[in-house]
Amino acid sequence: MSDLPRVVVTRALPGPALALLADLADVWVSPHDRPLTAAELQEAVVGATAVVSTLNDRMDDAALAAAGPSLRLVANTATGYDNIDLGAAAGHEVAVTNTPGVLVAATADLTMALVLDVTRRVSEGDRLIRSGTPWAWDIGFMLGSALQGKRLGVVGMGAIGRAVADRARAFGMDVVHHARSQPDIEGASRRVALDELLTTSDVVSLHCPLTSQTRHLIDAERLRRMKPTAFLVNTARGPVVDEGALVDALRDGTIAGAALDVYEDEPLVHPGLLGLDNVVLAPHLGSATTETRGAMADLAVRNVVELLAGREVLTPVLIASA
Repeated sequence: MSDLPRVVVTRALPGPALALLADLADVWVSPHDRPLTAAELQEAVVGATAVVSTLNDRMDDAALAAAGPSLRLVANTATGYDNIDLGAAAGHEVAVTNTPGVLVAATADLTMALVLDVTRRVSEGDRLIRSGTPWAWDIGFMLGSALQGKRLGVVGMGAIGRAVADRARAFGMDVVHHARSQPDIEGASRRVALDELLTTSDVVSLHCPLTSQTRHLIDAERLRRMKPTAFLVNTARGPVVDEGALVDALRDGTIAGAALDVYEDEPLVHPGLLGLDNVVLAPHLGSATTETRGAMADLAVRNVVELLAGREVLTPVLIASA
């Protein structure tokens, strides 16, 4: 049995990141090409000093307790950390880190791709052609909506929200934002109340974290406040939107369309969304570039390296008490 500290990696990581642990730890990598079940996760983490997790891993009190007193760090390979029970982690004196910053550009690019897709009906047109439906160019055929001169409302003005604002302004859009604590950002946007953002924006883009306050932030009532010509884009977390209410709003014309990269019960998608032409659906591709996923893996592993070396972790969400 190895005397090295045990590091559990719940999914195989891209790139060479794990090589950083070669001489520092006894590394166990899940052999499964899928998320671990709760029982598998609890079994895997027993005796671990650190766990490199993904957003699919529910690191709750049961998982943290299963690891035992040796566990010192959960290094989440994601910016969000709603899969980790921070209260339970604090109770078990386990630190938590995430991977902020490295996925900003990729997620902002994907957001703009979804904005363009849904407003210009690109995926809808792709489906039409693949179906074999006869078509011919016509001056009124499949008209979309231009972005120039339109307003983008950004909900959550962290690094990704600011990057989306920069990209939107390059397309000639006016940008406003709503955030609980973020002030006006010179050159990027103006802070407004959420009601004003919803009632005046032509595109509403969600970039807030998932918390008890933001769960179902966009519900039936708030969808009704949007313009009937407006579009909703979500690359944040699925439960920020009430999917059932969104299906109703898309069906009855409350809003013009939506583009989603995340889902309320991911990877399941509300069946009502699947048959609608005015919604674009992507399988959580926000950070899905080779470069970005490699950088996320590298940062998560470097947090483990710092912990094992007795130094401060690089991107702390929660620092364990001594």
